[in-house]
Amino acid sequence: MNWPDQRLLELLGIELPIIQAPMAGASGSEMAIAVSIAGGLGSLPCALLNAAKAREEIGVIKQRTTNPLNVNFFCQTPPEPDPDRDRAWQEHLAGYYTELGIEQSASVASFGRAPFDERMCEVVEEFKPEVVSFHFGLPDQSLLQRVKASGCTVLSSATTVEEARWLQDRGCDAIIAQGYEAGGHRGMFLTDNLASQPGTVALIPQVVDAVKVPVIAAGGIADGRGVAAAFALGAAGVQIGTAFLFTPESLITELHRAMLAGARDDQTALTNVFTGRPARGIVNRIMREIGPMSKQAPAFPTAGGALAPLKAKAEATGSTDFSSLWSGQAASLGREIGAGDLTRQLASDALQRLQALTVQV
Repeated sequence: MNWPDQRLLELLGIELPIIQAPMAGASGSEMAIAVSIAGGLGSLPCALLNAAKAREEIGVIKQRTTNPLNVNFFCQTPPEPDPDRDRAWQEHLAGYYTELGIEQSASVASFGRAPFDERMCEVVEEFKPEVVSFHFGLPDQSLLQRVKASGCTVLSSATTVEEARWLQDRGCDAIIAQGYEAGGHRGMFLTDNLASQPGTVALIPQVVDAVKVPVIAAGGIADGRGVAAAFALGAAGVQIGTAFLFTPESLITELHRAMLAGARDDQTALTNVFTGRPARGIVNRIMREIGPMSKQAPAFPTAGGALAPLKAKAEATGSTDFSSLWSGQAASLGREIGAGDLTRQLASDALQRLQALTVQV
């Protein structure tokens, strides 16, 4: 049986409509290589990399496989410096510094996650990856034009129909429809209202009806049932993140792995305390006590600077009280197999289910 919608396969030049989500800090070249070799689309997250490291990682991937690669970037507008808010945030966390015996001067002013810029655009122009994807909208039009002129297919995430239309109007070749269930950072960029964010099942068909480009479903998909359901809703492919955190290619800590292994459907929440922007993770002490959404948290990505020393000290003692444990709502469906095997199993299981549905009809 063939996939019900072939458009994404043809657009991206891949065999299986499975995109490994680019998870900054949690995935790198090894995961991207395994997924791409298996026939899916491997992704390299560059939000936490500088241009030199991005070149190194892309070079490693290109040496190991000629299959299509997705290189991912954040494209938020950097916040204006706000030292008063930064100091207030540090004071808000002062009790934890005292408890762990850390000087408040140990906090840092900022915490990575730079937006797509001239230097990263030069990396794209040098390597010409088959796919470039963005989170939090799109970069400046001049940079986007250079990416497209390099022959790259452009993807970006939408959390509402309005965002999907906005992305299509500005040149996106396919839309990643990210439901409320998804782990990690919300891709929202036209609104900051979490209360109105739709779930995956509601979002996908509405985005499919609203745009002409292929739609990629993301959020709460972790097995063949979820993949098949996404196609039944009109998607042309899926992007999966949390399930890949269980693989040996994942870069997460053993503490994070242990928390994922025991995660339940009701144990994650959206929080801004780690970065200043809503992201879904497993609920821990800091989220319970000052969040999960805190009005005091500085703008993205600066909130993490004050938490970094707390995280380091706590993790050294085996505690995840101050760690960002990114996870979607379907973590309990994850299984510990290689990223390549997972890619193939997701596709095989989904096709079997889609075939069974066709026979029943």
